Amino acid sequence: METQDRLDLQEEFKHCDLFLVEHKPILIIKATDTYIPIEEFKQVFSQASHLIQKHDVKKVIFDKRRMRVFHQPSMEWYYVQWKEELLAQGISVHRKLLPDDEVFRKSVELGKAKIMEKYPQLRLSEMDIKYYDDLQEAIDQ
Repeated sequence: METQDRLDLQEEFKHCDLFLVEHKPILIIKATDTYIPIEEFKQVFSQASHLIQKHDVKKVIFDKRRMRVFHQPSMEWYYVQWKEELLAQGISVHRKLLPDDEVFRKSVELGKAKIMEKYPQLRLSEMDIKYYDDLQEAIDQ
């Protein structure tokens, strides 16, 4: 990956890899395929939760640049279950890298809006969520 920081591969899945940034409390979830099936998606993020606790991670970067489809039920689980669990643990810093694909970006935006409409109690406003095009910038910011 394009970064000056050393990344330590923690686990490989069929469609996704997990990395820790050496000497920094940062976990990177990197999609390695155009789509992550929901069963694997939940496994990846469950393992991510384990690594976050074990390594006292303070920032999570989700690199979706290889993705072309973000399955709506996966996205809903991600926001309603996983992000809320992290927030309860005090983890609120999320960085995201999206593909250079306007259709993907718009579908994520619309999907997120649907989730917020369905679950108005979600505490997304309490999360520090920012989008970047560059991994090093996401690490540094």
